[in-house]
Amino acid sequence: MFLKTRSFGILLLAGLLLVSCSEYQKVLKDPDINRKYEMAERLYQEGSFKKANRLLEQIAPQFVGKPQGERVMFFLADSYYKKKDYNFAGYQFERFLKSYPKSDKAPEAAFLGAKSYYMLSPKYSLDQTDTDKALSKLQVFINSYPESEFMEEANAMAQELTRKKQKKAFEIAKQFVKLGKYYTLDYNISAIATLDNFISDHPGSIYREEAFFLKLRAASTLAKNSTFSKKKERLDNAVSAYNAFMRYYSDSQYAEDARELYEDLQEEITDIQELETLSK
Repeated sequence: MFLKTRSFGILLLAGLLLVSCSEYQKVLKDPDINRKYEMAERLYQEGSFKKANRLLEQIAPQFVGKPQGERVMFFLADSYYKKKDYNFAGYQFERFLKSYPKSDKAPEAAFLGAKSYYMLSPKYSLDQTDTDKALSKLQVFINSYPESEFMEEANAMAQELTRKKQKKAFEIAKQFVKLGKYYTLDYNISAIATLDNFISDHPGSIYREEAFFLKLRAASTLAKNSTFSKKKERLDNAVSAYNAFMRYYSDSQYAEDARELYEDLQEEITDIQELETLSK
């Protein structure tokens, strides 16, 4: 008896789904935009975002300037977001904000538009165009709607994307330092310049401590492998890099390594001073 009842329930559900799909297909082909609108809203509220999206795409242009236009355009943008089509979601939320800047839905649209680009942001090693766009949109949202319920999440996303940008810049500098072990002059010069830019551009970065240390290492390698005519100046620059590191990070995990580099530099300086004395 239980199996018969269960089988009947499955058949009934399948029948209802077929009727629903048949109704949806009919409305999809129906020229009546009001029927499409009613079904699109019902499907949206039920969570059938892909089906709702197809109907909303059809009717959105015809509702421009009409009372339901604002609602249709927001549902269209949000249905793209809900079905994880973040490129179109970001674009449609931008359109919504341009069309209805004073809408009650404007804060949510601004947030979801920014979050769409956040979702598109790739890992740090790839092109960061979408990350830049997401940060820009998040900043606009944060500035425009400081009292929004989405503010905490927006700040968290902005911090995460900022760290990702910093990591990309820092990894480029680290690569120069790594290459500088084998191609001492050019890559160490590039490493020092890149690390200087990183330190200047990202004063609050979690990578700042390591950046100061890597600059010291690159400057030391460059100085020790320079020609005699440039060696003294570059040794002085390396000592300056050591002093800067110790001024900020004397208790650093890299402090012992830094002191060893400094001792090597002092030996190099002593050797040069002795050579200069002998040459007089």
